[in-house]
Amino acid sequence: MKQLIILSLLITISVTVFAQNERKFVRNGNKLFMEAVNDTTQTDTVKYSNAETEYRKALNKKPTDLQWDYNLADAMYKQKRFEEAAGKFNDLGEKMETPEDKAKAYHNLGNSQLMQEKLDESIESYKKALRQNPSDLDTKYNLAYAQNMKKKKEEQDKKDKENQDKNKDKDKDKNKNKDDQNKDNKDNKDNQDKQDQNKDQNQQNKDEQQQQQQPQQNKISKQDAEQLLQALQNDERKIQDKVKKEKAAKAKRTKTEKEW
Repeated sequence: MKQLIILSLLITISVTVFAQNERKFVRNGNKLFMEAVNDTTQTDTVKYSNAETEYRKALNKKPTDLQWDYNLADAMYKQKRFEEAAGKFNDLGEKMETPEDKAKAYHNLGNSQLMQEKLDESIESYKKALRQNPSDLDTKYNLAYAQNMKKKKEEQDKKDKENQDKNKDKDKDKNKNKDDQNKDNKDNKDNQDKQDQNKDQNQQNKDEQQQQQQPQQNKISKQDAEQLLQALQNDERKIQDKVKKEKAAKAKRTKTEKEW
């Protein structure tokens, strides 16, 4: 595409005979322009800028010359000032008199817009150029190129949107899983709290049961009480008998001692 665009631009270099001073400025401008074009090792924006200066000098002498103005727009384009060049080519497309010149202006307008990635605008400009010159192969090629670029861009935009939607769905599923996990954790915590609560309640019931059983364990039956009392009385009786025997034995020893 770049080679076709360059060829379209070179066609505009003027060789018309002008007044002496004006012709000198344009001749110098064309010379600088061609030197920059022929230098394939680099983009010599300095020479294109100098060519622009020469074209402006010629236009100061004759502002209404559309051919010089066209060459000025070419020099702007070569300096990658695409927006400024597009403005001039658009004006020239309306002002040029012959269909061929109009076609060239609209062709280069399309080029300037294409370099700014204004695909819809460039496609429309190429179509305007073909309405003026339907047989122009360069314009047909550039139109097809711009249309292909638009198609690829639309496909890429669609793919990007699908990927974006997929990422949104993934994030949504991830958040849902996180919510479910949080819910499960909450349910587990609630269950654990319930288990702890039941454990505390069971311990409380057990303590209450033991407290209720304690008096019953300390309380004895009537029969057991009578048996215990009888045993105590028997023990008391034995103790008293022992005491009596000990007193009697003591009294006997005392009497015996006195008799001696």
